[in-house]
Amino acid sequence: MSELLIKNVKPYGEGDPVDVLVRDTRIADIGTGLTASDDAEVIEGNGQILLPGFVDLHTHLREPGREDTETIETGSAAAALGGYTAVFAMANTSPVADSVVITDHVWRRGQEVGLVDVFPVGAVTVGLQGKQLAEMGTMAAGVGRVRMFSDDGVCVDDPLIMRRALEYANSLGVLIAQHAEEPRLTRNAIAHEGPNAARLGLHGWPRAAEESIVARDALLARDANARVHICHASTAGTVELVKWAKSQGISITAEVTPHHLLLDDSRLETYDAVNKVNPPLRESTDVAALRQALADGVIDCVATDHAPHAEQDKCCEFAAARPGMLGLETALSIIVQTMVRPGLLDWRGVAKVMSEKPAAIVGLDDHGRPIAVGEPANLTLIDPDAEWTVRGAELASISNNTPFEDMTFPAEVTATVLRGRVTAREGKAVGI
Repeated sequence: MSELLIKNVKPYGEGDPVDVLVRDTRIADIGTGLTASDDAEVIEGNGQILLPGFVDLHTHLREPGREDTETIETGSAAAALGGYTAVFAMANTSPVADSVVITDHVWRRGQEVGLVDVFPVGAVTVGLQGKQLAEMGTMAAGVGRVRMFSDDGVCVDDPLIMRRALEYANSLGVLIAQHAEEPRLTRNAIAHEGPNAARLGLHGWPRAAEESIVARDALLARDANARVHICHASTAGTVELVKWAKSQGISITAEVTPHHLLLDDSRLETYDAVNKVNPPLRESTDVAALRQALADGVIDCVATDHAPHAEQDKCCEFAAARPGMLGLETALSIIVQTMVRPGLLDWRGVAKVMSEKPAAIVGLDDHGRPIAVGEPANLTLIDPDAEWTVRGAELASISNNTPFEDMTFPAEVTATVLRGRVTAREGKAVGI
């Protein structure tokens, strides 16, 4: 039997500080003046905030195939340092995670590393080609128990293929997550279609490319009586469409990334490809709409879209650069800056959008649970008064393509606990 005593913390940032005693994998007691065995590990919380461990529905870990940019081990370390206890690894690896061989490998490798639960995301179509459905049933029944499928990186643009995927997913009890992008509207597009892109001579990516797919898939989900999840919502129009779909009783959920809550297309001025992402950074009006939608629950959760890239894939002309940004270690701080500090969310709200809702969307039983006696000890400890400056070279990821270089952010994760075991503490992943 192992014990962990977390002293002097405020669950959800509320009330007077208490102690939390963890025995083996679960919370054994919550109160004041708690004691533990002599060999128990002790964390002095100093009045910091305790939240359920975060869950990221959208992470790119690049393994197998691009281990030069990220591995399951380094990505897991970044996740643990960011306060995450579970991440969903997207299918656009090389080879694509469109078979049980790949998805089971991702699951097993994540368990071997042991810093976070790495849940594999299966591809919707073979090779992400959008032509033929992948063997979703086989992947769902494998060791990795795939519960979410996505061709993220490309859109399942054929409406008949998407309809069949939703029908199949409904029978399996799994979720389809859509990268909403009508490809005929984004050919050669590299930046948000608006005044800034026009002035800078950058080919535009219109909002309608995202919104038309969101509208279509909401209707397809309605007719299939299935669930659909919208990846990385980025426009005010998507917010309105999701709101409408929910009002019609359609089973739709949506995520927003930290970078779409903080940054806008004014960043394009420098032509620095670190700001290139898909979907692109939008206008400030979209940023405001996304923040309000997250506060109102129209957008359900935060997902990082953590996307590591090698230096040669970013240090080049804007048009040739690969889209994507690091996100796992900066997510909490950005949510504090954009949502908590302005009063749009309290700490219970942070727990909801970064832990509870994403866990519920994919049906996780032991993540996103309340901080209560008997519950799994998947926890994140946060110093809300800390400030830290982002240095890409100091992040746990192999890559350093962060748009937040030299930015100073509020709040810092000081410890992460996975099933009673400390996986990150004081800026270091534990166990690797």
